[in-house]
Amino acid sequence: MTTDTLEIQMIERLARALPRSPRQLNALHASDAELVHLTGTTILAVTTDGIVEEIATGLYDDAGLVGWMSVLVNASDLAAVGARPLGIVVCETLPPTMGPEDIAALQRGIADASLAHGLPVLGGDTNAGSQFQIVGTAVGLVEGAAPLTRVGAAPGDRLFASGPLGLGSVFAFTQLSRAASPLPSSRAPRFRPHARLHEGAMLRQFASACMDTSDGLLATLDEIGRLNGVGFRFTLPVEGMLHGAAHGLAETLHLPPWTMLAGPHGEFELVFTVPAAKADPFRCAAAAEGWTPIELGEVVSGSGTTLMPVEGSITLDTGKVRNLFLECGGDADRYVTALVAMHESATAAPAAPPDRTLGST
Repeated sequence: MTTDTLEIQMIERLARALPRSPRQLNALHASDAELVHLTGTTILAVTTDGIVEEIATGLYDDAGLVGWMSVLVNASDLAAVGARPLGIVVCETLPPTMGPEDIAALQRGIADASLAHGLPVLGGDTNAGSQFQIVGTAVGLVEGAAPLTRVGAAPGDRLFASGPLGLGSVFAFTQLSRAASPLPSSRAPRFRPHARLHEGAMLRQFASACMDTSDGLLATLDEIGRLNGVGFRFTLPVEGMLHGAAHGLAETLHLPPWTMLAGPHGEFELVFTVPAAKADPFRCAAAAEGWTPIELGEVVSGSGTTLMPVEGSITLDTGKVRNLFLECGGDADRYVTALVAMHESATAAPAAPPDRTLGST
């Protein structure tokens, strides 16, 4: 297993010399939002995220989507710690070449996402600059029960996702890949995800660990596995966890279905673990809310080797998958080619026991 990832190395290098508050409850990497103790059982959740690379690469080429995502990415971090949203501040950098129609679409996107997530815009900052960029900082409260974090998963816990996976990969591939240009428009469904705020708040009663899939399922599992020293046994075939559009794209382009889970752009679902003793009460509570989470498998002892249930078990290295996009220079077609090569190498290896294990040694 790849012992570290380029992203983790960069974050740790940047954070090494920075002071941290004695009120901060989470360690570096340990939660999707920063958790600051206020008083009693009240915790402030703070998160910041920018839409910068997505604009520069052309991934987000619609001003309305940029506005929506500037709120959504922050709301999803609040959801992953089970916080009740208070509001968001937004910093917009607008180039002089940006016309009034695009500016109006940007503001509509911000407003629509703010209303949809109960995350009012508290204020912000506006700048003129050569590059279009937008950064949001959201705050929320966690009161009573402990917040969700990425730490706490243990062997025997059940593994769930809040909804179908892979739509983020479909969107990114159809936006950035040259190979996707001849695909019919039906292969590029509208991408406007919603943060799982209600579900995140409910999960505080049941989940042992939680993280959103902003970078795709494999990156999410790699991070949870590293932080907890665990692996994951899949009991559900990949096809059963995929969004219909992701399954359709894999079929059309003859790609291994698991590549739709490789990100590095995700669908902003929650992936979480639930102790076995709480699994049945959780399923009942979810059903009462009209929510059908997807049960992926279970947490197991060990870490390192990753086996995915595609045409029988194959061996993958999720850390290597996380590094691969950067190593490919952010080129979507090179990345997919490298994933296919990884699949072919894994399937050429001696067959692993058909136990559909992710992360066990």
